[in-house]
Amino acid sequence: MKRKWEAKLRQIADRASQYERKPLPSVYRPRLSKPEEPPSVWKLFPRQTQAFNFVKSCKEDVHVFALEYKVGNGQRIYLVTTYAQFWFYYKSRRNLLHCYEVIPEHAVCKLYFDLEFNKLANPGADGKKMVALLIEHVCKALQDLYRVNCSAEDVFNLDSSTDEKFSRHLIFQLRDVAFKDNIHVGNFVRKILQPAFHLVASEDEEDDGGIPDTTGPGVPHFSESPVKQGISFSRRSPEEDPGEGWTLNSEKLERLRSAEQSRPELSFLAVTSTTGKKHLFVDLAVYTRNRNFRLYKSSKIGKRVLLEVAEDNKFSLMPSKSISVEYQYFLSSLVSNVRFSDTLRILTCDTSENKQVGRLNSTSTSVENIEGFQGSPYPEIDQFVLSLVNKNGIKGGIRRWNYFFPEELLVYDICKYRWCGNIGRAHKSNNIMILVDLKNEVWYQKCHDPVCKAEDFKSDRFPLPVEVCLPFLLKEEEEVTTDETMDSEAKSPPQPSQGVLSDPDWDGGIEDTYFLEATEDAELAEAVENSLPSCNSGEDEIPDELIIEVYKNSSFTKDT
Repeated sequence: MKRKWEAKLRQIADRASQYERKPLPSVYRPRLSKPEEPPSVWKLFPRQTQAFNFVKSCKEDVHVFALEYKVGNGQRIYLVTTYAQFWFYYKSRRNLLHCYEVIPEHAVCKLYFDLEFNKLANPGADGKKMVALLIEHVCKALQDLYRVNCSAEDVFNLDSSTDEKFSRHLIFQLRDVAFKDNIHVGNFVRKILQPAFHLVASEDEEDDGGIPDTTGPGVPHFSESPVKQGISFSRRSPEEDPGEGWTLNSEKLERLRSAEQSRPELSFLAVTSTTGKKHLFVDLAVYTRNRNFRLYKSSKIGKRVLLEVAEDNKFSLMPSKSISVEYQYFLSSLVSNVRFSDTLRILTCDTSENKQVGRLNSTSTSVENIEGFQGSPYPEIDQFVLSLVNKNGIKGGIRRWNYFFPEELLVYDICKYRWCGNIGRAHKSNNIMILVDLKNEVWYQKCHDPVCKAEDFKSDRFPLPVEVCLPFLLKEEEEVTTDETMDSEAKSPPQPSQGVLSDPDWDGGIEDTYFLEATEDAELAEAVENSLPSCNSGEDEIPDELIIEVYKNSSFTKDT
């Protein structure tokens, strides 16, 4: 008995010695059970804005997903994690069943479509044929207007149809081509479908003589011709725009007229709603800021139909030894998963007719308003970039900016300032780029010159000034919000404490403190780790029920 007790004491002493050599961290940072898996970032938020603010302050390559959790109201919570981390828990499809990608505002993205119609109201409609005709029309428009070659083999075709409803998602996998953001995608889609609006309008007017439902969900009615709206397409010469490509202006209308004259018949786009009104087969309500777009393999809450690879899908993946086919499909389905490269062409479609000289904040430096440039989401960084290209008697400007969400990278095309660190002087005709890495808080220079591109030149990385770094800006924003709240409380009489949120988006009566507690990633990860064996029979997955239970009923304490 004495020997056993002595052995136990030695075991405790050894364990104490280990903790002394390697003490536990003050803040628990969860990791996956397998050492080869990526570090864990898993944080929930009740508000989309809070999730994006966390992304801005996070050094990891994280993204925002929406999780639908309440039947009927479609209420959602927002998850911030990496693609790899999300897929690790998502791949079995036993849990996290109702998930959406949040397409960030201003982020460069792929061309995408949401297609649907009611089968019972359209008994003669051939959905597969309609999809094929639409892809053909879009590919022809991309070729005519942007000189982009593509076919049905470049379109990831996803299906979630039922006996009552035909439903598809199309995500174009264009090589080295993307759109400036999903607002420009929406402008392009409305533009190329313009003739169908008039077709639907005329058909509805013939049916009942009333005001036609020409727009479908969320689409404005266009009463003028495309030319009168000032939307047209052309390509600037390399001298005017080295390294870029296609833009929209009103200089070359002949190309537009010829494209419209050669367009295929678009009558297949007109479908009938359950109320008997005509509308478009294409849902044009999906091109809004921070849009939630359903994920591959997910279903809507209350539904059991997953978004799967369509039977008539012609898109094929490149073979990969390191990435599974299903993970490749998942990554391909993500609209905002567009990585920066020097060869990437950014397509724009701006409906504004007047191109004027814009100004950033109160600065006296004028900036060429090409492609609708009005300043990025980070005006302080815009001002800093302008200060870099306004010196030594040269007044440079920002031609345009593009935002790559996966890398948290702002890419500025510079005009009237061509000094290149590679050759130690200004280029004679090729412009430069200033790239701002928001994650690492540095900036560096690249250029459009073919020689510099061939050498893969990047200048040294320089730190951003503290006053334009995101932690500083977020702190300032928080202080301003606090001051405004204090002023508001001083002016308004105190209200009785209700203990619940009054926001109509969260009318379920869940206490505010529960929301705050549920956003603590460390405790959530620990609860998940402890609960997984009983919930999943040993599988490393996070059940929806567990997320909701932790979210609503947690009694965790906040980190300081």
